[in-house]
Amino acid sequence: DVQLVESGGGSVQAGGSLTLSCTVSRYTLFTTYCMGWFRQAPGKEREEVAAISTDDFTHYADSVKGRFTISRDNASNTLYLQMNSLTPEDTAMYFCAAASFGVPDPPRPTDYGYWGQGTQVTVS
Repeated sequence: DVQLVESGGGSVQAGGSLTLSCTVSRYTLFTTYCMGWFRQAPGKEREEVAAISTDDFTHYADSVKGRFTISRDNASNTLYLQMNSLTPEDTAMYFCAAASFGVPDPPRPTDYGYWGQGTQVTVS
């Protein structure tokens, strides 16, 4: 089974930066999965933050373009999300997701079959 574990969340002041990591189980063929970051704030629907394909094409939500960067390290089965210039509107639980097939543009939560437990990001 594919297991995803997020880390790197925390509390930061507006204008600050955080880097989230998502480690995928070592026996997964990580290179064959499309990966994504989603977030969900209290009372709101889960929304896409950023996605990356198996050949490193990326997609970003308009709200994070120019501030967030998604990347993947296939050697270590790790997905990253570098977040800069954070604002209170970025406060949410952030989830890592994996899809064993290609995802549409823009991707939706239902396109991903595997999810991590989430890591909280709070910006004040």
